Amino acid sequence: MAAAGWYHRDISQAVAEELLAKAGRDGSFLVRDSESVKGAYALCLLFQRHVYTYRILPDDEGLLSVQTIQGIQAKCFRTLPDLIGAYQHPNNGLVTPLLHPVHRLRPAEDSDGEDARDWGHTVPCPGAPPCSRIHIPQQLHQKLQEQVHSSPASDFMGFMAEYLTHHMQDLEALCQGHPQLRHLSTALATACRALHSEIDFTLVGLETLARVFDAPVSPRSPAREQGFLSSDPDLELLLNKISTVNHLLSSLEKKVLKSLQETVTRHNLALPSVAVAPLPAARPLAVQNFEVKVGKSQRAALTVDVESGTVTITKRGSGSQEEVIPQDKILQLIKYQSVQSKVRLVCARENQKSLSRDFIFPSARKREAFCQLLQLMKIQHSNLDEPDIISVYVGTWNMGSTPPPRSLASWLTSRGLGRTQDETTACVPHDIYVIGTQENSLGDREWVEFLCASLKTLMAIDYRVVALQCLWSIKIVVLVKPEHQRRISHVHTSSVKTGIANTLGNKGAVGISFLFNGTSFGFVNCHLASGSEKTHRRNQNYSDILHSLALGDKRLGCFDLTLRFTHLFWFGDLNYRLDMDVQDILTHIVKKEFQALLAVDQLNLEREKNKVFLQFSEGDISFPPTYRYERGTRDTYVWQKSKPTGMRINVPSWCDRILWKSHPETHIVCNSYGCTDDIVTSDHSPVFATFEVGVTSQFVPKEAPGSSPEALACIEWESFEVMLKTTSRSKCYIEFHSYCLEEMQRSGENTFQNCDIPGFLKLGWSSKHLPVLNPILPDLEYLGDQHLLLSIKGVESCESFGECCLALKSAIGTTAQQFETFLFHRGEETGSVRGWMRVRVPRGRCGTRERLYEWISFEEEEDAEPAAEPPMCPKLPPQRLRSRPRSLPEPATGYTNPAYFIFEGVP
Repeated sequence: MAAAGWYHRDISQAVAEELLAKAGRDGSFLVRDSESVKGAYALCLLFQRHVYTYRILPDDEGLLSVQTIQGIQAKCFRTLPDLIGAYQHPNNGLVTPLLHPVHRLRPAEDSDGEDARDWGHTVPCPGAPPCSRIHIPQQLHQKLQEQVHSSPASDFMGFMAEYLTHHMQDLEALCQGHPQLRHLSTALATACRALHSEIDFTLVGLETLARVFDAPVSPRSPAREQGFLSSDPDLELLLNKISTVNHLLSSLEKKVLKSLQETVTRHNLALPSVAVAPLPAARPLAVQNFEVKVGKSQRAALTVDVESGTVTITKRGSGSQEEVIPQDKILQLIKYQSVQSKVRLVCARENQKSLSRDFIFPSARKREAFCQLLQLMKIQHSNLDEPDIISVYVGTWNMGSTPPPRSLASWLTSRGLGRTQDETTACVPHDIYVIGTQENSLGDREWVEFLCASLKTLMAIDYRVVALQCLWSIKIVVLVKPEHQRRISHVHTSSVKTGIANTLGNKGAVGISFLFNGTSFGFVNCHLASGSEKTHRRNQNYSDILHSLALGDKRLGCFDLTLRFTHLFWFGDLNYRLDMDVQDILTHIVKKEFQALLAVDQLNLEREKNKVFLQFSEGDISFPPTYRYERGTRDTYVWQKSKPTGMRINVPSWCDRILWKSHPETHIVCNSYGCTDDIVTSDHSPVFATFEVGVTSQFVPKEAPGSSPEALACIEWESFEVMLKTTSRSKCYIEFHSYCLEEMQRSGENTFQNCDIPGFLKLGWSSKHLPVLNPILPDLEYLGDQHLLLSIKGVESCESFGECCLALKSAIGTTAQQFETFLFHRGEETGSVRGWMRVRVPRGRCGTRERLYEWISFEEEEDAEPAAEPPMCPKLPPQRLRSRPRSLPEPATGYTNPAYFIFEGVP
């Protein structure tokens, strides 16, 4: 049976609706995989400009049936084509018969073949037998022919060429259910015949050496006892020999060591004692000095001693004594945004009001270093058992398949070009290091040991490995300080291939996620499709990774990957290029006119179109493009590359990037973003970014939960409106997920529905149809850190139209607060949601404390005065009446999609 063109695999609901809208005829249909039930399907049907979605579910025996309207008896079918054929007739419970199948779009192949997602073959219909003949593209022969001229193993390539000529026999056998690939085995055995004698020679020598130290215990294949050189060697014999060599090589060192130890014991030999040096303690931070201006012209020196916890002010030429301020007397640090190099220090004085001091540093970079040291001092001298704030280092480097240099100091200490760490803080160790590499030719263990040794040399700390995940030469490693190891839990790793046909791992992504106490982290390192013309393919890679990477809490698997974590970091060789003539690019680089280049950066352009990385953030780029350099120098870009298909142009570009996305109303600050200028082994420069991240601990209430029945917090809703970008008329319900809830909660069906605007569906819920949510703990300090994840799902399909995240912090109080945010699904913006919510906290549970990251604040106006007295009980930030997304301006005319005007009653 021919492959079913109407089966579209795992496309999203939005893509299905787009394809049906293009078809435009009533009765147009397609089938895709269900997003809510594994092994099920979704039948999407167009009628009167609206898309109706029906679930096709398998029963215990594997029979398929359609969930249709009540009163119509469900029919069961063995295969999906049988089911589709039956529903092409009327009166089967669908709004219209299935009349016009909508076929898959076949992507155009480029010269490298990477854009052929199915790699020349069609997708078989689920439940249907494989087709008897499948078209195999001539590209296989073409690619092999290209390799023959560049590979020294031309004889071997000849055997493979012969196989490709007759490989249809294996293909036909495979279609008949025989996956042994007998003809391939024969071709490989013939090609590898010369390898037998080489392995025989090596194996005899290794076995002889092993017998010197021990009785021979290495496995010997039966064929070996009969003589290796049989007249008809096959692959199984060859594999047995290779396995034997592998076993001997791995065990020989142990054999020799054991033999020597037995010799020492037997002859009572004394070995010289080796003193084991204790592990070096973390180096104390050196005292740092800063030259500043006090007032208009007075110069002074600020001395920061993190270890002793003091700041010393010494005025120049005034003859006044030094003023020493202990860290516990520093109440607040205010950074001015109008003057980037200015800071205000608010200190407590005995029996007096607080004293404010303004200091102007030589540069904003020096001010940031001073603030980081003071914050580090506060952390080091706090009496907290668990941290409020940690520092996270993220690095990405395409190593170009060459070994790294001896030292990675500049990369691991954020020194080089761009926004870099000041020398006073460059060697302050971070709490977490996340290293992502692409085209890394080192072994996994070798690479991890090299990183740990490098950090130990630089920081005198033995960092612990949280996880390592690899996909071919794409690697990600997470290292933490030893004292944080106990705080790490729920570690997950995953990988996704996005190479040719999404089956090769030369391109793809690796990811690691975990909890740090009560804060969830996700890290994704990727290598996307290369080539200036591959923008769409890179966008598709991103979508595939987003959909397939299995990270985080499994209970949140129905949510977009970007919503599952408090903080998600996405980095790697994203391979987006600059859309500009290469000579113009080089001219701008020489003049350091980076803004002109960033305006034509493909990643920026695609983000502006909401194609990829919606609501992600990236630090300001003030460093030159990191690709494509001449190896051995950073002075020259090599933008021409010879390929078998011709000369290829690789314009200098910012291929290597670091982005992040965090839950609303959480604390994260990017302190550096740049690249090295002295690591020249690859044609890419390593890129780094450092972050200050607020974290939460496992909250312990003062009163045991349930000790007083009245002490319950509640989350209440006054109204809830949703605007969906869909042609569906489905009734919907809302799912509420949160770590602060015992279990998932669900609303009733929407009470209001409007689809007057083509392509959009407006839904509304009254307060009676929305659940009152009761968090497991009622304490204000706990609830201020919590978030709700919401999913808008169709009643018929149980599939999500979009998801969002709401912070509870702004809604805490006695009056309802308005919220507004976007809905996302599989990386796409699918709508918008707004309403009014209130979080009630019982009396006696309103206590809170100031977090260490709240100790530093920002002041818009230079003349603004801070409060004279610090508050006795730190309060939450002022509640906002509206919480708009950054990309959604305040005026109604600024909506990203004009159809959202319906929210304001504008037709």
